[in-house]
Amino acid sequence: MLKHLTIHNYALITDVDLTLDDGFTVLTGETGAGKSILLGALALVMGAKSDTRTITEGEERCIIEATFFDKGEEILIRRELNRNGRSRSFVNDEVVSMNELKAMSARLIDIHSQHQNLLLADSGFQIDVVDAIAQNTQERTKYNEAYEHYQAATVALDDLQRQASQAQRDADYIQFQLRQLSEADLHEGEQEELEQEEYTLSHAEQIREQLSEVINTLDGENRSVLQTLRAINISNISAELHERLHSSYIELKDIAEEAESILNHTSSDPVRLDIVQERLMLIQTLLRKFNCRDINGLLAEQARLVKQSQLLEHFDDEIERLTAEKTAAFRQMAKAAERLTATRQAVCHPIAERLIADLSQLGIRHANMQVAVTEAEEFTATGHDVVDFLFAANLGQSLQRVADVASGGEVARIMLSIKALTAATSALPTIIFDEIDTGVSGSVATRMGDILRRMGSSRQVIAITHLPQIAAYGEKHIKVYKQDTATRTETHIRPLNPDERVTEIATMLSGNTPTESALLNAKELITSAKRINSK
Repeated sequence: MLKHLTIHNYALITDVDLTLDDGFTVLTGETGAGKSILLGALALVMGAKSDTRTITEGEERCIIEATFFDKGEEILIRRELNRNGRSRSFVNDEVVSMNELKAMSARLIDIHSQHQNLLLADSGFQIDVVDAIAQNTQERTKYNEAYEHYQAATVALDDLQRQASQAQRDADYIQFQLRQLSEADLHEGEQEELEQEEYTLSHAEQIREQLSEVINTLDGENRSVLQTLRAINISNISAELHERLHSSYIELKDIAEEAESILNHTSSDPVRLDIVQERLMLIQTLLRKFNCRDINGLLAEQARLVKQSQLLEHFDDEIERLTAEKTAAFRQMAKAAERLTATRQAVCHPIAERLIADLSQLGIRHANMQVAVTEAEEFTATGHDVVDFLFAANLGQSLQRVADVASGGEVARIMLSIKALTAATSALPTIIFDEIDTGVSGSVATRMGDILRRMGSSRQVIAITHLPQIAAYGEKHIKVYKQDTATRTETHIRPLNPDERVTEIATMLSGNTPTESALLNAKELITSAKRINSK
């Protein structure tokens, strides 16, 4: 429950320090006194979007603190908003994110504002109501897991089928490229060898001349280098130098013999030159086409194409596997959906009976309701169901969707009945109603007050109301009012003692200056409310 609320520099509120109790508390005040400001401050501390315009004019920062008591634990939530737009949130003095703050507040408090009556037109809200009564968290969790598994299997299969379709469109081109590279029969280092051979064939005569000159110089008939070296014998002068000359002789002789061998194998061969140049031209064409620097790049591209071609052959097998997985996931999801639907159908009649009883008490004597669970066109995150609350206010009227036929006052009463019903099965410790009494008055308001007080027997209920009949049912009464200072108008909030409470309800009955009869009427309302509650 919400135990304590402090507000500093929020809108027209300079300072509020409010202690709250369990049970049913009413909050009253003239229109424009600042009741919506109080709710705005509370919404902010529970994670609503911040707005620097809500900081009291002339101030640099607003601070809102709410102390809750939940399951034996005290929880202090603080929200700070600075004029520069910076907002910080704390739980027990530790900084938390907005998502963490919202998650925590969702289990501590429910603020029901007037616009939430529009939720009656939302199928998701109606499903949530039915699930809250059915207490089917386990079935819904299992369905959600099965649904997510099916969605994942569907996405995986769709992606693979798109890949297969694209691959199939590319298959002919892939095979054409692969055939080009395969027929080229490329070998590592081949380009360098061919370029060397092309140079040799293109310059055969020049090479032969150069080789002949080398041979004649080294081992020719007219005083060649080798002849000169053979004639030198200086072993008696320097054995080491003689040995080096001998080694040079052997090396130069070997060079001469190799040069002669190359000379004998070097000849002009136009046919071979054409073959080599044609091969080099093919390699250059492939390099440009595949945007590669050398043959190693072409070989790597060939390997990639081979792998891609092999993948094409495995698409059918993988698609078959994923199709089977999707089918199995669908069956599992469908079974989980059936179990979830069964839990909902089991509570439809009890929900309708309880709502009819409460609506009858709230003045809709011939109310008729039905909770219809029908099969949805497709599976969604909430199951395979469409839930509709059907309503008829008068005898002889056919049941139709609540949002289509209920008046504003009827919607308010239906929503209160729903809240009362779900409160009985939920662990939510605090519910705040913002003018749930819209569109009702008189005896209906009295009955509405009785329902709110009964709800307060098991949790903290706070109702903002303009109706004295509802205010009379409050176990505690808080007043919101404006007061002028020398410089500005301020909103104040304070609890009322028993005498002040009588005066406030009498004011609600007759105006700012309550008459004696209004005071008596107020006392009677309070006494009657206590008497009804004690039954």
